[in-house]
Amino acid sequence: MSQKSKPCLVACSILKDEIKKLIKNKELDVETVFVSKYLHEDYTKIEKNLRPAIEQALKKYPRNVILVYGDLCLGTDNQMNKLVEEYGIVKIDALNCIDCQMGGKGKYLEADPNQNLFFLSPGMMDSFGYVKDMLKKEGFDETAFKDIFKGLRGFVVLDTLGNSSKITEELRKFDIGLEILETRYVGCENVKNNIEEAIEQNKKNQIGVK
Repeated sequence: MSQKSKPCLVACSILKDEIKKLIKNKELDVETVFVSKYLHEDYTKIEKNLRPAIEQALKKYPRNVILVYGDLCLGTDNQMNKLVEEYGIVKIDALNCIDCQMGGKGKYLEADPNQNLFFLSPGMMDSFGYVKDMLKKEGFDETAFKDIFKGLRGFVVLDTLGNSSKITEELRKFDIGLEILETRYVGCENVKNNIEEAIEQNKKNQIGVK
C-alpha cells in the first residue's frame, strides 16, 4: 500500500506503544500522528493541540484520517463527537483509551459500573510522575497527590504489552495507598480491532465520494 493510500491515525500517545507494536508486527498498515498524553487532564489543551494535528493529517491524507480518541476525551458534553463531525472524519468507538484497550463500545463501564476502580495501562504509568511533579510545582505535597485517589477501591492493571510486573513494581514505588486488585492481560488485539473497525467505517463513508 502506498504511503498516501494508507489510513493516518491521529492518536493520543497513551496508545503509542500498542499501535507501534501492531505496526511492527504488520497487524496494522497505517501512518501515525501522536498527540501528547501529558495534556490528558486539560480539555482545552487537548483540543488546542488536537485540531492542528487533524488539519495537518487531512492535508496529507485527505478523507483518510482516523481519530484514535475516546468520546469523553474532550469532556462529557459530546465535544469529541462534535469535533469529528466538524472535520468529517471517523473515530474509534470507545469512551476513552482504557475502553479501547478493553474492547470499546462502553465495555469500560460494564467492567466498572460504580466507577470506583482505577484501570491502569502501560501508557499511563509515567503520567503519575508527571502529575506528581506538576502538583509539587503548584505547592501540593504528597498528601494532596494521594487525595486524588480517595474513594477508589484499587488498581486494575491492564497488561497490553506483556510487562505487567514492571508496571506493578513502578506503581508500588509511588506509594499511592491503593491496592493492586488485579492484573488482566488484554494484549493489543482490542486496540487493533477498534482501529480496524473505524478504518472499515471510513471506507464505507467514502463510497460514492469523489
